[in-house]
Amino acid sequence: MAKVALLFPGQGAQTVGMAAALVSRSERAKALFSRASDILGFDLLALCSAGPESELNRTSNCQPALFVHSAAALAEFNSERPEVAEQVVAVAGLSLGEYSALYAADAISFEEGVMLVAARGRAMQDAASAVSSGMASVIGLEYDQVRDYCDRARLPGQILQPANLLCPGNIAISGHAESIEACGKLVSDDGFKFIRLSVAGAFHTAIMQPAVAELQKALAKVRLSDSKIPLVANVDAQEHTLASEFEGLLPRQIVSPVLWEASLRRLLALGVEQFYEIGTGRVLTGTLKRTDRKAPCEAFGD
Repeated sequence: MAKVALLFPGQGAQTVGMAAALVSRSERAKALFSRASDILGFDLLALCSAGPESELNRTSNCQPALFVHSAAALAEFNSERPEVAEQVVAVAGLSLGEYSALYAADAISFEEGVMLVAARGRAMQDAASAVSSGMASVIGLEYDQVRDYCDRARLPGQILQPANLLCPGNIAISGHAESIEACGKLVSDDGFKFIRLSVAGAFHTAIMQPAVAELQKALAKVRLSDSKIPLVANVDAQEHTLASEFEGLLPRQIVSPVLWEASLRRLLALGVEQFYEIGTGRVLTGTLKRTDRKAPCEAFGD
């Protein structure tokens, strides 16, 4: 049997209408959205299906939205492809998607997962609101080149660094708004593509440090278990299965660069022959193709 890995999308994958088709064909999916709405205290399905976009895109809303959508997609995937579950050798998720991956690996319950990502989203939203900051994608350059641009553009006393190492030629930087603007001018003047990202703040940098304490408080209220399937973690691109490890990795992830390309390469080194992107969109499928053109990935969830 082919070795399989499941990938789960992160913040930025959300779109208004993303749950409509899934829920229309799956009672399992509809039931999960209903349970999540009871926990959150608002109609999550209505927000995902009809927006408004400005509310869905809020960090405090889109993080539980993406977690629940991926969980709902996973339920339908497991129903339609029960034979695949026996072939899964590892899971991984991009930033917020790491929580979906832990749910898929039975390391956290659905209810506690919803509570945890909601707390994470609120904490990150609050940290972002306190500082003028953001993120941007630099296209066509490698890590050392992007780091050099950050070093040259960074204003005194500010933060600017590579934050999401997605795939060859696609790296997101994160930091104070003024430094991002300065970096954008340098990159654009040299003829390279620079795209400001529509996110609340400088995720995966020390600017998010206030969110760490809040996440640790939330983690103390939930029960993490050892996972049945290894998680290839964002912070080190290595496999982890112990609950005690997850308790340290998840807070670190908020302030550390996401090593996504390295995580994909680790999964390939483990012998994974088939990937599935579980949730909305095809962003991760694209990053895998840029990392290894021959690696097959099927998106499931839209």
